Amino acid sequence: MTEGREPRTGIVVIDKPRGPSSHQVTAWAGKILGVPVGHAGTLDPGVSGVLVVMLGPAARLAPYLQRGEKEYVCIWRLHGDVPEERIRKVAEEFEGRIYQRPPKKAAVKRALRIRTINRLEVLEIDGRSVLIRVSCDAGTYVRSLCHHMGLAAGPGGSMRELRRTRSGSFAEADAHTLQELEDAASAAREGNPGPLDGMILPIERGIADLARVTIRDTAVDAICHGASLAGVGLVKVDGALGKGDPAGIFTQKGELVAVGVALVDSGAFVPGSTGLVAVPRAVFMSPGIYPKGWRKRKERMV
Repeated sequence: MTEGREPRTGIVVIDKPRGPSSHQVTAWAGKILGVPVGHAGTLDPGVSGVLVVMLGPAARLAPYLQRGEKEYVCIWRLHGDVPEERIRKVAEEFEGRIYQRPPKKAAVKRALRIRTINRLEVLEIDGRSVLIRVSCDAGTYVRSLCHHMGLAAGPGGSMRELRRTRSGSFAEADAHTLQELEDAASAAREGNPGPLDGMILPIERGIADLARVTIRDTAVDAICHGASLAGVGLVKVDGALGKGDPAGIFTQKGELVAVGVALVDSGAFVPGSTGLVAVPRAVFMSPGIYPKGWRKRKERMV
């Protein structure tokens, strides 16, 4: 964008149409905005809905965005007549932990895996066509789910149409078509950045579900240089953390510094202690914004 008005980082949620691949849609969004892009959570060409596109440095959030819960609305087509009561009973039986093997055309190893179906709602039944809403773990294959549900129901079944309505904390209400993005980008080039600014979401939205670690100002610059966080640099922790869990690391002003991984559970996050509690994995704040609060180069604790 001209005059430096285009946001250089952030997240835009695209309402992906059926037909193009997720990679194609993401590339088009990047071309419209003129920034490097990445996406979180691939949708097959025949699937529409919420596609999270990360702009610039926000692409470092990909590992955390991809793991978020997904929600889909699906048309499940039964291959024979099944009583409504039985259809609803089968849907209830498939809530919880299930075994899945990726389809043959999937671009991943076809190893047996466990996924959790958090909610499976029957929204409407019209003969052999059943409209369902599925909330599930990332990496769940709804096509395989429909096949197995059809076998459980008796006559077999298959997925006829699929739309993703939510990916992590991003829902349909956040999504924009590529045409809307193009129109907003054109308006920004003409001196009206408001519509585009409203579409570009802050990086913080992508980690809204993570625990929040607040650090002292004296610790910020060291974290920006990749140093591990010790209790002496800690102010507080909001949310539960287990060892290995990701967390957002923020300044006392609420600025995002990095996303890190807990080295201990949150019960050991004691302000003022000398032990290491977290290590940054994706740093978003540039060094030098906060004054240096560490003395020796070889010291990695802050």
